[in-house]
Amino acid sequence: MPHDGHDHDHDHDHQAVPSDPALRVKALETLLVEKGLVDPAALDAIIDTYETQVGPRNGARVVAKAWSDPAYLARLRDDATAAIAELGYEGRQGEHMVIVENTDTVHNMVVCTLCSCYPWSVLGLPPVWYKSDAYRSRAVIDPRGVLADFGVTLPEETEIRVWDSTAEMRYLVIPRRPAGTEGMDEEALADLVTRDSMIGTGLAQEPAA
Repeated sequence: MPHDGHDHDHDHDHQAVPSDPALRVKALETLLVEKGLVDPAALDAIIDTYETQVGPRNGARVVAKAWSDPAYLARLRDDATAAIAELGYEGRQGEHMVIVENTDTVHNMVVCTLCSCYPWSVLGLPPVWYKSDAYRSRAVIDPRGVLADFGVTLPEETEIRVWDSTAEMRYLVIPRRPAGTEGMDEEALADLVTRDSMIGTGLAQEPAA
């Protein structure tokens, strides 16, 4: 998809060197660690919690409701930002949302080729690999290879669509609903939805036997 949106104003920088606030935060963190006031391992654990657990749970609930409520799915298709806000997930980095749906023949994957635009309100903090140069470049030129690196192998006939997120448009992948989930409630369905499946680098988990 075109990345024209990056020609407009951003709410974050493209520079390789961290911004002045980022440098101040890093300096403060270093000072607190040196004085023994902060445990680096505890910081890592907190970041991991928000990156992989707390944040993505919001998106997982959106997906689970889309799987189980056709009327809600229709509202997502029509205006994803408003439909997601119905569940209380809105705010900075979550504006101008669009959903893309995986099907039997189409698999969607999201990238931000110039920086790291990411829907924080539904997915939490972006993973480090999402911001890496390797992912941002390879996702466009070799999406099937990138998926293989994540352990996802799709049939050759499956079309892979790569969506370039911008400050003006952020995407949420609705993964395919796993077989054998008929009758499961939304909470149980949400447990099957992973962060990576909502970026498109993974698949929803299969239900336990």
